[in-house]
Order: sequence, then C-alpha cells, then structure tokens
Amino acid sequence: MNLKDRKCKALKAGTPALARPEIEGLLAQVPGWELSADGLSLTRQFSFDSYGRGLLFVNSVGWIAQNEQHHPDIALLFKKVGVGFSTHSVGGLSDNDFICAAKVSALLD
Repeated sequence: MNLKDRKCKALKAGTPALARPEIEGLLAQVPGWELSADGLSLTRQFSFDSYGRGLLFVNSVGWIAQNEQHHPDIALLFKKVGVGFSTHSVGGLSDNDFICAAKVSALLD
C-alpha cells in the first residue's frame, strides 16, 4: 500500500525504532526528504512564492498531524517552511514518520 494511503498507529514507549535498511527503503518512497545527520529524524525544506502560501501550507501540515496524531516540528520562515518528523516514543524513526512525510508531500502534488 502507498505510504500516503496508510494511517499512523500509536506506538508504545520501548517499541524499537526502524533499522537503517528499513529507513533506506522507506526514504526512497519520499523524494525530497532527508535523513538527519544523527539518523533520528526525517526533514524537508519547502519554498513558496509568498509568506501567505507558506502559512497555508503550515496549516495544512497541522491538519494532517492532528488527523494522524503524529506531530512534526515546523519552522515557518518568510517564504520557506521546514518540516521534521521523528517518533519520540521510539527514540528515532518509525513508519509513522514516513507515512506523514508522504502525506505532506502529496499536498504539493
């Protein structure tokens, strides 16, 4: 099933984070997203032609986050938006991060 068509699942503390091979396979399914240097988060920078469009995007990302109950770090700068996903309860990355990244990317498709 396509990542953007999946739903996030609640993960209990102690659930293991994804292993590097799993991360690499999922990363290939979310073009434009990058793995942080420490391998614990998934990030992407988006550029817009106005502050208003960036703000609209931030609100749309917020809607996805609430709907999936998986909340990213978001930075709104004049015409740029940074989005970062990680799963705090597992201390790294989970399927939820990639599911949400795919849904966020789909906003611009």
